[in-house]
This record gives sequence, C-alpha cells and structure tokens, in this order.
Amino acid sequence: MTFYTEEKTISKLLRLPLLLSLPMLVLLALLASCKSNENPMEKGPLNDGSGERTQIVIISDMHMGADLAYAECNMNLDALAAFLTAVAESPTVRELVIAGDLLDEWFVPATTDTYAGMDQADFVDRIASANSEVIGAINRIIGEGRILVTYVPGNHDLTITAENVDRILPGIRQARDDVQGLGTYSPIDHPEIAIEHGHRYNFFCAPDPLSNVTIAPGSILPPGYFFTRIATLHVVQGCETAGDTLREVTPNIEGDASQELTYAYWAIWKGLMQSLPVENSFDENIIVTNINGFTETYAINDLVPFQETPGGFIDMNLYKGSMDNWDERQTANNVPVHIPTMQALTEAATDTGTDDQADLQYFSNPDSEVRIVVFGHTHVARIIPGENHNGQKTIYVNSGTWIDHNPNGSTMNFVVITPQGSDADSLTVVKLYRMNNAAMEELAADSIRL
Repeated sequence: MTFYTEEKTISKLLRLPLLLSLPMLVLLALLASCKSNENPMEKGPLNDGSGERTQIVIISDMHMGADLAYAECNMNLDALAAFLTAVAESPTVRELVIAGDLLDEWFVPATTDTYAGMDQADFVDRIASANSEVIGAINRIIGEGRILVTYVPGNHDLTITAENVDRILPGIRQARDDVQGLGTYSPIDHPEIAIEHGHRYNFFCAPDPLSNVTIAPGSILPPGYFFTRIATLHVVQGCETAGDTLREVTPNIEGDASQELTYAYWAIWKGLMQSLPVENSFDENIIVTNINGFTETYAINDLVPFQETPGGFIDMNLYKGSMDNWDERQTANNVPVHIPTMQALTEAATDTGTDDQADLQYFSNPDSEVRIVVFGHTHVARIIPGENHNGQKTIYVNSGTWIDHNPNGSTMNFVVITPQGSDADSLTVVKLYRMNNAAMEELAADSIRL
C-alpha cells in the first residue's frame, strides 16, 4: 500500500437508483438538522465526550458526478457538505476515511463522451466545480490539520489517478495498492481494522488488465463499467420497452468448463438487459469511450457473448478470455483467498456476496489478524458480528451510500468507530448511522474487545 501526500491536489454494478428530487422544504429541514444536530460542545455521534481525538468516521459511495443532470448524488449534496462541516467541528474525531466511489466515472449515459473531448484532469475539475460545497468541506478538514483524511479507491473511481485526486483535494492521504484502482487502509495504530471498498472480489467490478489487451492496451476497466454506462442510459431515457432483444445463446453441448462459464455470463447479461431496457438497437454503436485505453464507440452486442449455430461454440468480442483468466486476475488484484469463477459470476449481483468476502478474506483467513472490516460498494448499510479462525469475535460493517435514492435501503450513511481505552473493561464500539431529517439516526451498533 502506498500513501500519496504531495501538496497538490454494476451504480454499483447492479445498484441503479432512480433520479428523484426532494421537496425544497424537506431539504431545508435536513440542512438545518445537519447543521444544528451535532453541536461540538454536546455529546453525540461525533463527540463521545472524552475530549480526546480517537474516533474514526467512515463514509463511502458519494458518487459525485460532473453533470448534476444525471449524477446519482444531487439532492443530498448539501446534507453531505453539512455533515462534513459537523465532522470538522467535532472535538473527538481523529480520522475521516472516504472508502471509495467518491468520484464517478461510470454513471455516465452510454452516448455521452465522459471527458467531453478533454482529459481526466478536466473531468475531475468539473466534478469539483459541480460539487464545490462538498469538496470545499473536505478541503477544510484537510487544511485545518486536526483530522487525518484518507481516500481509498472504489470501482466508480477505478481509473482516476492519485495525481487527479490530489488535484482537487491537496494534501489528502491515499491508501492505494500497487495496483491502480485498489487499496486497503488500517487507521493509525489500529492494524486490526481494515477498510476497503470491496470491489476487488467482484467479477464485474474488479480491475481487469488482462482481457482486452489487444483492443484497449493498458485498460483496467471491467465489464461492469460498460453495463453501468448502459444502465445510466436506461435511467436517462426512462425506457420501459426495449428497442431490441439479445441474440439467443444456448449451452454448448460439447463445450468445456470455460464454455459453461461463458453461457452463464451471457445469461447474466440477458437478465440485466431485460431489467434495464434501452430504446436503441443492440447493433447500434452507442457506447462512447475515449477513456482508459478504449477509443472505439461500441454496440451492446459487442459486449454480450454470441453463437453462430445453436448448441455450438459461444464466442465473445470484448472481454474474450475473461472466464479463463479470472484466477490470474485475482492474483494481479492482490486477492488473498481466490474465488471460483462461477461463484464470482453468480454472486456479483448480490450484496451478501460482497459481505461474505469480509469473512473469507479476513476473518476465516489464518493469515489475517483483522477483526473489524468495513466495506462500501453494495449500498446496503449493515453491521454483522461473527467469529474468526481463532474463535474471537469479529465485526463487519458496510458503510452504505449517499446517493439521492437507494432502492436497497437507507442513504446518507456513515460509520463511527470509537476505539477502546486503556481500561481492561473498555470496548471498541462500532456504530452505523444515517442522516434522517432532524437527527443522526443510529441504525445498528456492536462492540468488541481488541
């Protein structure tokens, strides 16, 4: 893991919130509650009353975009800025960790040029401009120097470079692996806590530097990127009836395990396209790239497996070979305990599939001593207690999201970890909250002796 500290600066793969608006009166009430609820002189979620800076606050999945016309986080931006102001004014918060999907390169309509003919630096500048109050609030925390701020990459900001993050958030720490788009962070003096976005275990969302090397040299964009571009087009179009249907594929009767996996991959795409229809023909070149090594404009049929004859060989254009290189891809992405390809495919759509990785990769892994894991990615905020390979208690937390509308649960979530004191009876307390009108509402809590 490398920290960058220079002085410069499938929605979830399969989480597709609708772009809804909040009535102005509700928004104003929320803003007032955010600003008044957490008085730094009063004990509360962001003030444990100790007078010492020990608390660790984790947020993730803000999904800030360059164009608020379709960005997933719009109406919640003021509340997010107000929450960050409350963090800045807290007398007991020691660290703020942003656990991925702060910036969003994925949730962009398929027909839109993400960089608008410019480059990633300009795109990031446009995000900073469109979300200026939030970026300003984070920069205030960084600049005041009382609270350590750390960013961990997610899949929607997978290709955004450390330099471009630092471009708009000068002085922020970045917890990055030696692999672009991945990182794991343990707060200072707390190696028993691991915070990462959680996408490295997802077939559709983990970096893929292998499958498209001849088509897009140097690219790491996984198939979930393209699916999200199509899904965003569905949201923008408000399409209810598809303009086309996928080419039918049947199992290869003489195929090997790779062909079985490719058929499963096709079936997943079929389900996705039925659930999220678009008006366009599937042969129409609508997916504008010009990003991360891709230069062509692609059709939906370029992404989906196809078959020349029923029961025959199932072929692919983009991501050809991805069924066979998943194990190698996991090695490249520093996955400690490898997941079988079929499991990775079938669990990609489930929030529990990501949650279960906390146990597999950390708690059940005899090479790990981590006992608290925080993921984002799924947008499903929860706390799950468990037990590790040594029979010790563990806690898994998902930090939820800040998108405007979350069909999978609450939004405007945050996690607070209050480390135990020196007293032998003291416990490390983990709490999950959401902003809810006039209150920071506690959703779940647990404790552990580390």
